[in-house]
Amino acid sequence: MDDPSSTSKGKRKRGRKHKAAAENHAPASPVAATAADNPAPAAAGRRGQKSRRHEAPADADGSRPPSPPRRGEAKPVANGGGDAVVEAGGPVGWDEVARVVPSMDAVVKVFCVHTEPNFSLPWQRKRQYSSSSSGFIIGGRRVLTNAHSVEHYTQVKLKKRGSDTKYLATVLAIGTECDIALLTVDDDEFWEGVLPVEFGSLPALQDAVTVVGYPIGGDTISVTSGVVSRIEILSYVHGSTELLGLQIDAAINSGNSGGPAFNDRGKCVGIAFQSLKHEDAENIGYVIPTPVIMHFIQDYEKSGEYTGFPILGIEWQKMENPDLRKAMGMKPDQKGVRVRRVEPTAPESGCLQPSDIILSFDGIDIANDGTVPFRHGERIGFSYLVSQKYTGEKALVKVLRNSKVHEFKIKLATHKRLVAAHVKGRPPSYYIVAGFVFAAVSVPYLRSEYGKDYEYDAPVKLLVKHLHAMAQSPDEQLVVVSQVLVADINIGYEEIVNTQVLAFNGQPVKNLKNLVSMVENCKDEFLKFDLEYDQIVVLETKTAKAATQDILTTHCIPSAMSDDLKT
Repeated sequence: MDDPSSTSKGKRKRGRKHKAAAENHAPASPVAATAADNPAPAAAGRRGQKSRRHEAPADADGSRPPSPPRRGEAKPVANGGGDAVVEAGGPVGWDEVARVVPSMDAVVKVFCVHTEPNFSLPWQRKRQYSSSSSGFIIGGRRVLTNAHSVEHYTQVKLKKRGSDTKYLATVLAIGTECDIALLTVDDDEFWEGVLPVEFGSLPALQDAVTVVGYPIGGDTISVTSGVVSRIEILSYVHGSTELLGLQIDAAINSGNSGGPAFNDRGKCVGIAFQSLKHEDAENIGYVIPTPVIMHFIQDYEKSGEYTGFPILGIEWQKMENPDLRKAMGMKPDQKGVRVRRVEPTAPESGCLQPSDIILSFDGIDIANDGTVPFRHGERIGFSYLVSQKYTGEKALVKVLRNSKVHEFKIKLATHKRLVAAHVKGRPPSYYIVAGFVFAAVSVPYLRSEYGKDYEYDAPVKLLVKHLHAMAQSPDEQLVVVSQVLVADINIGYEEIVNTQVLAFNGQPVKNLKNLVSMVENCKDEFLKFDLEYDQIVVLETKTAKAATQDILTTHCIPSAMSDDLKT
């Protein structure tokens, strides 16, 4: 992403911040992209596997400005894809060297002021900071950039190449999972004299690509070139998801995030969004390909908002072992993957069962390793087929169960996680009584409490629930005592930190709103909270509620609960 983030070895960085503070602030994930700190599963269908490698948002790279061609020499001029040749034969003037190319003119610099929520002190926000990244103009008076470039935005401005004016932009949609954001500008002057970028098809391996943007190292536009070195399902650091992605060897640095990648015909084949920062790797950058971009745009055009990428709500196992296949009743000519678990909140829970063998998806056979044919000589994870669909669409799934083949029409939906990967712009929820601060656990919360390495530093029980627990109902949350604001009423409880609340007065706690309702309406003599590790907290109801207001005043907290819990 475009957020400022630390530049520790092996970690991914996002878009650059102004001054030295410009490092990524997005969730930290195994892929060094721009704004993600949450590691995504290493293999499709597996949860909880992380890699120590980190990718960083493609937001900062300072390549040197090209030097003018020598006299009498034919010199190609970067055209965002095509090469225009300056004829040899006479002196070359600076007006020829700086020739304006339409595809370059469509690339803009994105300036954003961010104000992030403070998940550790949820009644306030963090100090605002600024970042810069890249974007480009497409048809319909719209601009594409990365989601992490405008995450938690309070103001977004765009500046065109060669212009001294910054134009206020409006954010139309943010696709957190695919790390794409759609902007527009109301000022008609911004759109004058600019041709929108046209999209090309998915490139092949070794196809030339040129990344254009405004990375760190200078203020003017920068061009880096390379080739497509890999096409596969990638971990999107900011989105904490796995979608189709391109790996290229062109430099992608802080500030490059959101810039277009052109092919040699001047067509856009992707959006730069993250890079791999590792001591054993050099020049590994990642690009969001056109199928993902077009899915985002068409999703917005169809529904007027971003609805997300659907998934199959299952965990699956490879069927590569012949004895395993025989035991599951598979014939020699049958291939597929075994269902390990089904998300209780997913539509699939009504038809799929553990130990089902998924043979095909929408008529395309799935191999024992979970891949499907992609292009000539290429295979790709079958999650690619799912991600090509839209939320609410149906897919035909063929399943082997007890040696019999069944077919199900499944309605696809987005993922409901017990520990949410993103809060999507909403302020965090909290509730305070007698100095006990209750909060719902999310990935941004864990990152706030334990830093970018929260997957190694957070309490094991919280990590296990984050990685493996499944929500039993759509509104279920993991509620914890975040901290205890010390006061006379809570003597002896001061050291309780980030411990899950299991029940209140004998009633299970489903979510934070449920806890608030039970406490506020409690008529019993005591408030009794059952916590993880067999701990209990007991407070006298009348005294606890009376002490709450004084504690709020002492800590300058405006309200005992967040606005979303007051209704």
